[in-house]
Amino acid sequence: MQIKSLSNSEFLEFAKLFKPGSIYQTPYYAFTMNEENYSSMFVGLMDGNVLKAASLILVYKINGFKYALAPRGYLIDYNDDELVKTFTKLIKKYLGKKDIVAIKINPMIIRKVYNSAGHAITNNDLYDETFNRLKKLGYFHLGYNNYFEALKPRFEAYINLDLDYIKLFGNIDRSCRNKIRKAVRDGIKVYHGDIDDLKYLYEQTKGKYPRGLQYFEDLYRFFGKDNLIDFYYSKLDTTDYLQYTQKQYNEYYKKSTELSQKLMNQKGNSDKLISEKLEVDKKVVKYRNQLAEATEYLKNYPDGIITSSALVIKWQDDVYFAIDGYDKKYKHFGAKQLMIWKLMGRYAKLGYKKLYLGGVANINKVNNKYKGLNEFKLNFHANVIEYAGDFELITNSPRYFVYKNSFGITGVFKK
Repeated sequence: MQIKSLSNSEFLEFAKLFKPGSIYQTPYYAFTMNEENYSSMFVGLMDGNVLKAASLILVYKINGFKYALAPRGYLIDYNDDELVKTFTKLIKKYLGKKDIVAIKINPMIIRKVYNSAGHAITNNDLYDETFNRLKKLGYFHLGYNNYFEALKPRFEAYINLDLDYIKLFGNIDRSCRNKIRKAVRDGIKVYHGDIDDLKYLYEQTKGKYPRGLQYFEDLYRFFGKDNLIDFYYSKLDTTDYLQYTQKQYNEYYKKSTELSQKLMNQKGNSDKLISEKLEVDKKVVKYRNQLAEATEYLKNYPDGIITSSALVIKWQDDVYFAIDGYDKKYKHFGAKQLMIWKLMGRYAKLGYKKLYLGGVANINKVNNKYKGLNEFKLNFHANVIEYAGDFELITNSPRYFVYKNSFGITGVFKK
């Protein structure tokens, strides 16, 4: 067997069919990262004329040293002992000759899968064997992190879409369903945008996400060449919001007036009427205040208010939230919940099997500082995959130790 440099088309054809696949092991992602000052190569393990394994490898140069990354790991059967041994031996030699000091991988080796309640529903019986194989081959495991310390999230939430529409909605947590319904009533609408609308995503992620508008546009351009990416945003229709609020206020005001009249004419015990009146009056106050807010919104934003956004990549049978954001000032409208629900329905109808919501923190971590993020995603009846985490393989020992002792590698791929 030998390592061969693959063309874009050779790698793409292999990546399209290999499972589990990843949006990060595609030429489209490579081209995007080229614009972020990473060089890239596609390599394959050839057994005669048969391509047995392959990988996108990104390379970043810092202080004269080159460091590599295989995002989401190689496209290889990690349970095939001889295949992994051979690939590791050859890729180490191949990269070492190019003066690359080491390669980091964060493979899609599943350790467990949990349901939304945190109970393991799948255990990988081959995990320990696979994990130990990598360690024996020289891969240094960088630990079981609980949060987002790794290059890609070690815990990832996904929704099974292979259900009928009613079942999909019924599986969602009740409080989340209520927010979705409220968002619709308030006038939140979801739109299919284009590259010119990515500025909404940038504004909502600025200061929170390490990359900027140009990165979003590059993703859109490269994945968009083969219609593999969609952009969505939600907007509060301020006219609808005012009309709905006015209607609610009028109805509750009228009901409050009617109850006042009943109380005046009531003979005997009036506790029940008083209780009902108090509840109705709370609604009157609520919608009176909301009416002032809605009037101000319409005055200042007659064309509506952008509330959330999402860049979504389609690959094989699945859909991925690549980047998403929302405006904290309008979080209470539930726009993001509505958007996810709309996309669940859309992609389920198109035949996709899973919708990946992105990373979460360790689902069973006590005192989890990302509890709110976890609950938001798990409310959609999401399952959570636990991956093995990051591994590092030294490919050029002399240069690696010079670099490690001189500069360290921390943060190279956090740029």
